[in-house]
Amino acid sequence: MYKYGVLLYWSNTDQAYVAEIPELPGCMAHGDTQEAALQSVNEATRLWLDTAKEFGDPIPEPAGERLTPA
Repeated sequence: MYKYGVLLYWSNTDQAYVAEIPELPGCMAHGDTQEAALQSVNEATRLWLDTAKEFGDPIPEPAGERLTPA
């Protein structure tokens, strides 16, 4: 099982919490609460990994380090 870091923040533009997995390009989700955003990004991560496996794309190893926003 992969364990990626998650960036979680409030977006004024979207008026929602956003959770993203920086190590998986494009893998992010949102929710009305922090918990909802995290639950959604966990599902998005599973889908991202399943799709990468299906198409034989490389899957980045988790860095296992503290994340900093880009």
